Amino acid sequence: MSETFSLGGDLTVNRLGYGAMRLTGEGIWGPPADRDNALAVLRRAVELGIDFIDTADSYGPHVNEELIREALHPYADNLVVATKAGLVRTGPNEWHTLGKPFYLRQALETSLRRLGVERIDLFQLHRIDPEVPLEDQVGELKKLRDEGKIRHIGLSEVDVSQLAAAREVVPIASVQNLYNLANRRHEAVLDYATEHNIAFIPWFPVATGELARPGGVLDTAAKDHGATPAQLALAWLLRRSPVVLPIPGTSSVAHLEENTAARSIELTDEQFEKLSALG
Repeated sequence: MSETFSLGGDLTVNRLGYGAMRLTGEGIWGPPADRDNALAVLRRAVELGIDFIDTADSYGPHVNEELIREALHPYADNLVVATKAGLVRTGPNEWHTLGKPFYLRQALETSLRRLGVERIDLFQLHRIDPEVPLEDQVGELKKLRDEGKIRHIGLSEVDVSQLAAAREVVPIASVQNLYNLANRRHEAVLDYATEHNIAFIPWFPVATGELARPGGVLDTAAKDHGATPAQLALAWLLRRSPVVLPIPGTSSVAHLEENTAARSIELTDEQFEKLSALG
């Protein structure tokens, strides 16, 4: 099993990344309750060998990107900070789609300034705006890529037909969809991504729910490995396809270290099949 993946064919990252969304206030709104802790988590992630960090302009909003710059700028040469645009915020836990080309351009420009870079390595359309033609939204990102402000383009929460349509406009390097051991409704998207060597970034990757009940397959397998159910869920994702890049998020250094340890877990064929059957 490869431990790395080349985003867009030329940007190699370790497959277990970090999702920074939780480093904000309640409802993904405002600053974190403990700013020093948030900065410590980001710095520890890099110390642990994580070189792919996922954020978005809507996390905070803006707070998340600002924390990443404060903690890690100037960035290590191998560190990829991926961000997104296409959602606007009106309050805690309130999200609204906005994919008008002028807005996506404005969001990209402000993310560049907040992160302190001249080019975003992976810029993702956070959601497709149903009020705007897909080709206009993706087309604007293509223009920004052609201007040298974006290296690679990604999508989030799309189906196979939307992904295929976007690829008619511009190469797509990644897809970020909800996917985990307990929720596999985007199986077809993952299969398509695997076939076309597109990174598949599952968000909410460690959700296990009822699958982790005492005495169940996940609980038993975790005990066999001396691991936690969350670690097994991450190990399963890493085994599921070589294009999968899980980005477990946490605001705890201890939890971050626990998640990162999942890289060393190797499931047997039998364990993988048993866990797969749980979905």
